[in-house]
Amino acid sequence: MAISRFCSCHGLWDHCYRAPAEDGGASPAANPASALPLRKTYLIRHAHILTIDPALGDFPFGDILVRDGVIAKVAASIEAPDAEVIDGRGMIAMPGFIDTHWHLWNASLRGLVRADDPESGYFPVTLKLGPHCSPEDARRSVRLGVAEALASGITTVHDWSHNIRTPHHADAEVNALRSTGIRAHFSYGWGQDLPLADPMNLEDLGRVQRSWPDDEGLLTLGAALRTPVANPRGIVPVDVLRREVDAVRSLGLHMTMHARPGVVSVLDSHAMLGPDLQLVHPQGISASEIERLAQNGTRFSCSPVIEMHYAQAARGEIQFHELEEAGIRQSLSIDSSAASANADFFACMRALLWSHKQRFGASKPLPPKRLLELATLDGARDLGIDDTTGSITPGKRADIILVRTRDINMAPVVDPYFSLVYSAQPSNVDTVMVDGRVIRQKNEFTTLDVEEIVREATQSVTNLATYLSA
Repeated sequence: MAISRFCSCHGLWDHCYRAPAEDGGASPAANPASALPLRKTYLIRHAHILTIDPALGDFPFGDILVRDGVIAKVAASIEAPDAEVIDGRGMIAMPGFIDTHWHLWNASLRGLVRADDPESGYFPVTLKLGPHCSPEDARRSVRLGVAEALASGITTVHDWSHNIRTPHHADAEVNALRSTGIRAHFSYGWGQDLPLADPMNLEDLGRVQRSWPDDEGLLTLGAALRTPVANPRGIVPVDVLRREVDAVRSLGLHMTMHARPGVVSVLDSHAMLGPDLQLVHPQGISASEIERLAQNGTRFSCSPVIEMHYAQAARGEIQFHELEEAGIRQSLSIDSSAASANADFFACMRALLWSHKQRFGASKPLPPKRLLELATLDGARDLGIDDTTGSITPGKRADIILVRTRDINMAPVVDPYFSLVYSAQPSNVDTVMVDGRVIRQKNEFTTLDVEEIVREATQSVTNLATYLSA
């Protein structure tokens, strides 16, 4: 079954995407890396380096050598005559941010969601428009969200895809991720219009795994599951969830699920907790549930902007501190740039900081350095890719950002951790390198056509908006 549609990567959709064959054997197709910047030998020179590697520490004035996409050396001074020099003076070099939960399929719906209006809030809009979202709409939305992510200094995203209505939707999102050059974890989910008593398309999840593209480790695969307690999308029966969990575990994939009050107890009573499960939104969890989470190694992604803005009344306070004290692995995430109206990862760190300060004042400090760890290395640990990224460590892939310290909203910088958490904005991110490719430099994309990305997303949303009044 062939498809020919316009594709911003190569001109025709079928150069970047092949629809699943009727026998289930097709795949996301040829590598779009030819549209991405080449990997070169780079020497980032004279930057203030925050490695987020406890063994290496920081270099107030140091160099980073990158060869073939790998961090080859970090030192106070490096000689590499063959390298292309990136001047890091007046900049902080640090690992790129790692998002661990983001519904990229609806990033383009930002213009339609009104958080304070019950009729046009996030859930009413996404539930109504999800069934009308085509694979092309999903592709355009993912590219819009990823472009904003890269502009914010995010080098890894977790595409939490809960509108996989057809195999075409899955392949469209995977290929959209591939076309941008970002590192990504893709969690295959269900369609917004899937009946609660029906299981997700487990057969197609297996197809996607079998045909997973070999992109040198840039992409990893997992599964997003529905929630077995009360929530705006309805309660999935436990027997249906049991079938899904067993199938996902048989494939050896990690799982992720939105947490609601009571969900930990339900999952625990059916032996569904474990280190292969990430829960999202640390709110409404009892002390006994926290103990069981710690015992089972279950992880949590915190989306503080959304949790403060949307869910406090329904789910309670953000329980980051309680989970932290219990030793539960945590990370940070955008959740939905349609709901939060932006993808500012600096704002994510600040939102968690303000929430924590509101609860505990100065009695239980949350240092800026800890927030930077959550936004980088702990995110990599959550996604199981900390051997690849999350710190500026020789041998890891080169996912590095440079943040200007001389911009008016940043200067003067004395403590870089403090300035990054309290002062920095996406506009201060000068350079973004993913897997040794310079994706952005001097606040400009090197290959992505932002005008085209915006135009296509706007066109999709304009068409989808007609269904809101239908």
